[in-house]
Amino acid sequence: TKFKMPANLKTVLDKQMVGPSTEDLTESDFPEQSFKPKVQMPFKRLPGQNPRKVEVERKRHLYLSFDIAELLASKGIDSNQLMPRHHDPDNMLPIEETKDSVFPIYLPLEVFDNDEFDCRTPEEWISLGLEPGSSDRKPVPGKALLPTDDVLGHEDPKSQELIYKWIDVGVLDYDKETDLFLVHKTDKKGLVRDEEGRPILNGGVTPEG
Repeated sequence: TKFKMPANLKTVLDKQMVGPSTEDLTESDFPEQSFKPKVQMPFKRLPGQNPRKVEVERKRHLYLSFDIAELLASKGIDSNQLMPRHHDPDNMLPIEETKDSVFPIYLPLEVFDNDEFDCRTPEEWISLGLEPGSSDRKPVPGKALLPTDDVLGHEDPKSQELIYKWIDVGVLDYDKETDLFLVHKTDKKGLVRDEEGRPILNGGVTPEG
């Protein structure tokens, strides 16, 4: 009797309700390990201590809850004012109307950069794009203060007409001589793609060049 199919097999199958899958079906151009924070903990835990994986997951959720634009705004900092602009003496506000300072911002943000407490070197950040068993290096997720207008932003980054915002990017490469990162804005789906819709790998270097 074990191998006898019931006559109403279709009805039995229709009544079987399968719940939603817990598998993460979202498409991403970033490696999974690029979202994991660096945790200074031994791999073998002592009795009473949290396992390393638990601590990594807790820090990952904590860091994902932070938003740099909100953190700066809470301190009264306008992100759009962080980028120096061309000096325009014709549009200088009177002293009575200026909020903080008579002088416009003229020093670039990187002057105040301090990497003393960075948990990873730039080379380590870039290496997070390497997946085990793959020769292609994927982008690394990040945020960059970039102009919303790409065309004018490339022509004149210090234009008074530009609006700067913190934008999700994929970090493609790092230049040690200039100490600059090469980044690419993500699209509406959070993917890092070129004009033809292909994933950007190995810092954008293709066999053609």
